[in-house]
Amino acid sequence: MACFLVPMAQAAATRLVRKRIGRTNCNPKSPWIAHLPKLELMLWGGSVMLVADHVANGEISPAYPFFTALAREGGAAELAREMLTNGLAMSAAVTLLYVALVALVWRRVASRR
Repeated sequence: MACFLVPMAQAAATRLVRKRIGRTNCNPKSPWIAHLPKLELMLWGGSVMLVADHVANGEISPAYPFFTALAREGGAAELAREMLTNGLAMSAAVTLLYVALVALVWRRVASRR
């Protein structure tokens, strides 16, 4: 129901970090910083697809309460449980994929030198 909020929040935080890095004298040659837009894109893309899926399944409505689970008793606890289990797991999986991809690119570049 609300699992997309966690990767969406991580994407927003990644965007803020990118803006902050852009204002400082940080090393842009670092592969972790250079590939940060890819992490942000993966997180936003996944969040948008999850929102579309939840809308198609009727779990999100255009009127208050926006999450249909909030209309029933105990719905807030159900939303929190889903964010903590599914949302965190999805964010962790995307972040681990990002780390693996950057490590592979970094290793490839280092082997060419």
